[in-house]
Amino acid sequence: MKKNDMFLGFYLLAAVIFFIIPIRSWMLDLLILFNISLALVIVFNCLFAKETLAMSGFPTLLLFTTIFRISLNVSSTRLILSTGDPGKVVEVFGSFVGGGNLIIGAIIFIVLLIVQMMVINKGSERVSEVTARFTLDAMPGKQMAIDADLSSGAITDQEAIDRRAKIQQESAFFGAMDGATKYVKGDATAGLIITLINIVGGIALGVTMQGLTATEAIQKYTILTIGDGLVSQIPSMLISLSTGLLVTKASKEESIGDTLIGELFSIPKVLIFVGGTMIGLGLFTPLNFFFCAMYGVLFIVIALNLRNAEKKTEIEEEVAEEEVQADEVRRHENVNSLLQVDPIELEFGYGIIPLADVNQGGDLLDRVVMIRRQIALELGAVVPIIRLRDNIQLNPNQYIIKIKGIQVSEGEILFDHYMAMNPGYVEDEITGIPTLEPAFHLEAMWITESQRERAESLGYTVVDPPSIIATHLTEVIKQHLDELLTRQDVQNLIDNIKETNKTLVDELVPKLLGVGDIQKVLQNLLKEGISIRDLVSIFETLADYATTSRDTDILTEYVRQSLKRAISNKYFGDDNTTEVITLDPKIEQMIMNSIKQTEQGAYISLDPAVTKEILASTEAEIQKLENKGLTPIIITSPIVRMYFKKLTSDYFKDLIVISYNEIDSDIELRSVGVVTINDN
Repeated sequence: MKKNDMFLGFYLLAAVIFFIIPIRSWMLDLLILFNISLALVIVFNCLFAKETLAMSGFPTLLLFTTIFRISLNVSSTRLILSTGDPGKVVEVFGSFVGGGNLIIGAIIFIVLLIVQMMVINKGSERVSEVTARFTLDAMPGKQMAIDADLSSGAITDQEAIDRRAKIQQESAFFGAMDGATKYVKGDATAGLIITLINIVGGIALGVTMQGLTATEAIQKYTILTIGDGLVSQIPSMLISLSTGLLVTKASKEESIGDTLIGELFSIPKVLIFVGGTMIGLGLFTPLNFFFCAMYGVLFIVIALNLRNAEKKTEIEEEVAEEEVQADEVRRHENVNSLLQVDPIELEFGYGIIPLADVNQGGDLLDRVVMIRRQIALELGAVVPIIRLRDNIQLNPNQYIIKIKGIQVSEGEILFDHYMAMNPGYVEDEITGIPTLEPAFHLEAMWITESQRERAESLGYTVVDPPSIIATHLTEVIKQHLDELLTRQDVQNLIDNIKETNKTLVDELVPKLLGVGDIQKVLQNLLKEGISIRDLVSIFETLADYATTSRDTDILTEYVRQSLKRAISNKYFGDDNTTEVITLDPKIEQMIMNSIKQTEQGAYISLDPAVTKEILASTEAEIQKLENKGLTPIIITSPIVRMYFKKLTSDYFKDLIVISYNEIDSDIELRSVGVVTINDN
C-alpha cells in the first residue's frame, strides 16, 4: 500500500473518529495548527499554479478538508462545553483578536463571518457555476476545432488525443468544482450555528454547573467560542479563497502573480498619473504629506524605470530584427523570394498617393477591383491581383504599368485637374494645357475645376485623374491578357466548368487536348479581344474538331466560327449594314500558296516585295475608314483569316480581321475598299 494512500486513509478516518471519541486539548492544538498549515499550502499552490488542471484533484481535496475541519469544530465544542479548556490555540485566538475586549472581539468575529459567507463563499460558488456552464457549452466547438486541425494536418493523431483528453478533464473538473463549492458554503453555515450553540450552551453550563456568575460565564465562554470560530473559519476562508483563485485563473502560460503584477505595472503614464495624484492629495488636503509624497515618488520612479526599460527593449528588438533581416538576406534559400514577379503592377509617384489612399478620399483601389470585375464580364478571364505601389524614383505625377515586372506603358496626370477631349464635332475651343490621353493617344487638354462645367456644356468629354489611370490600366490589361492567362488559370476554368459539364470535360481533357493546348486556344482568342466567357461552347467545339486536328491555330478558327454571334455583336452591334474592307481573291490565293507546314505549325513564306505591297495597300484602305471615323475591319475567307492576321499583326496591332464564317447571316456588309496589289 502506498504512503500517500495510507496518509489519505488516516486523514479521513481521523475526521470520522473525532466526531465520536473525545480528544485531549493538547492534541486539539496540534490538529488545529496542522489544519491551518494545510490551508496555507492549498492557497499558495492555487496562487502559483500555471494552469487550472495543475490542481485537478482540488474538488476531492475540498471535500476532505471540509470534513476534517468540521470534525475539529465538533471536538473543540465538546471540550468547551465539558471542561471549558479547548486548548491553548483556541484560547489565544479568542483573546488576541479582540485585544482582551469582549465586544471588539465579537464584532470582529461577526465581520469575519459576514465576509466569509457573503463575499468569498458566494463569489466562489457563482464563479464555479458560470465556469462549469461555459466550459460544457464550449466543448463541441473545441472538439470541432481539434477535428479540423487533425484533418488539415496541423496536428498529429497523438496531439489530437491529448487535446481531447484535456478538454474532458476540464469539463469534469469544473463540473466537480460546481458541486464541491456547496460543501464550503455549508461549512460556513454550520460554523455559525456551532458558534451560537457554544455561546448559549457554555453560558448555561458555566452558571448552572460551574458556579460562575453570568458575567464571568459570558466573558469566559464568549472568548472561547470566538477563538473556536476563528480557528475554524480562517482555514475555511483560505480554502474558499483558493477555490476562487483556481476557477478565475485565466493565464495558461504563467503564474497569476506574473500576470497581475505585469498588467498593473506595465504602463508608465498610468503610474505617473497616480504618482502625481498622490502628491496632489498630500499638498492640497489635510492628509499626511509625507506618506502621500512617499507613494507619489515611488510610483513616478517605477514609471521612469519602466519607460527606460521599454526604450532599451525597443532598441534591442530593433537590433535583433536587423540581425534577423541580415541573416535572412545571407541565407541562400531566401534568394528564391526575389524571383517572384507580380503579373500586373501599377507604380506611381508620391503626388498620386492621395488617389490610392482611402483615408484621403481616394477611390483608385475600388476602381482596380472594378477593372477585374469588368474584364471578367467582358472577356471571361480572371485578371490576376493588381499590385499598387508608390515609387519615389518617379516624377510626382507619373505612373507606370508593368506586366510581369517589365514596364509596358506609362502616363502622367495633373492633380486637381481634369482631362477634356474633343469627340470630333465640337468647334468651340477651350484653354488648357495640351496633352495626350495615355490609353488611346488622343489629343486632349488639362483643364481646372472651374472650366469643367463649361467644357461639358460645349460637348467635350471630361474625365478625372482616377478615371484616366483606370481606363489606361484596363486597356493595357486587355492588350496583354493572353500573356497573363496561365495554365493554372485554365485549370481553374476547367474545374469550374466540370461542376456542371462533367461529361464534356472528361471527354476533352486530357483524352483529346491537354491543359496547355486549351491554354493556347484561349490565348489566341484573347489576343484578338474575343471573349472566352462562353467556355461550354468553346469546349464543345474543341471536342468536335480535336479528333481531326491538334493544331491550336486551326482549332482557334473553328472556335471563332462557333462564336460568330458574339463576334458579330462585338464588332457590328445593332447596325445591320457595316462598311468593311475585303481582301482581293488573288492575294488570298497567293497567301494560300505560300503556306509552309512544319511540326511546330504553319507559317507564310511570301516574297518580301509582295508582302510590302500588301501592307501598303492595307494601310491605305485602313486610312480611308479612319478618315470617316470608322473602325477598320477586313473580311477574308475562313482559310486565309489567321494567316493574314499573322501577316499584319506586327504592323497594325488593332486591325480587326474577320472571316465570312464568323459573321451572322442577318448582318449586311458593304465593301468600301479592297486590299490588292498591282499585277506584274
